Amino acid sequence: MSKLEFAGKSVVITGAAAGMGKAITINFLKNGATVVAVDINGNALDELSRELKDNYSEDIVKNFIPFVGDISNQEVNEAMIERAISATGEINVLVNNAGVAGHSEPITETTNEDWNRIININLNGPMYAIRATVNKMIKQKNGGNIVTIASVAGIKGCRSSVAYSVAKHGLVGLCEHTAYAYMHQGIRSNIVCPGAIRTGMISKPELESEFGRSRIMSGMDPQFVFGDTSDISEAVVYLASDRAKFINGAKLVVDGGISCN
Repeated sequence: MSKLEFAGKSVVITGAAAGMGKAITINFLKNGATVVAVDINGNALDELSRELKDNYSEDIVKNFIPFVGDISNQEVNEAMIERAISATGEINVLVNNAGVAGHSEPITETTNEDWNRIININLNGPMYAIRATVNKMIKQKNGGNIVTIASVAGIKGCRSSVAYSVAKHGLVGLCEHTAYAYMHQGIRSNIVCPGAIRTGMISKPELESEFGRSRIMSGMDPQFVFGDTSDISEAVVYLASDRAKFINGAKLVVDGGISCN
């Protein structure tokens, strides 16, 4: 794979400062992209910026554009796309990665507050981002790529809290619709469905619903193996590249096989 595969390309990545988003950001930068790295945590973006300066070339560092914002806000999504266009003249790739998890709550334990928070961030935010991106890509007349991080919970509703599962199922439908509706404009929209990925997030068992967790784990292989953030970043970069030019509306499951049962 050429290190200049995305040279001159503008990429917007949400949830870019940590975990899978950080790995995706670095991978695109190493492949020549200009990356608008969006995250609600400005301190984490600053830390990532320092890490890039300490470990990578000046060419990579200058292509990193931190952008602080809450993607549940429509205006933030529109502004981040405009920022990418101001940097390179167009938007070529959108990666919807930002999201929040629930605490394994089944429907009987889900509050309106938790439901709305998870849906706003995990589903409404990506909708705002995709809408803004597609409108710009249509005007550019040269197409583009959208890659959205869903989850195995988006194809197996028993795999997480009810709000999270519903949001991720919604993302799959949103992205499949986008793929079909705009394929003649050269816009591809694909979905990555991770399973258990080692992201550095700290589990807090005391916050988990005991009943919900027990139901989720009852269908899981007790010896399942965690994947790495690099497994997701490689999938995303591939789907956004010309190597995947005939892949559109696909759900790429990256979970080591745990969703097969």
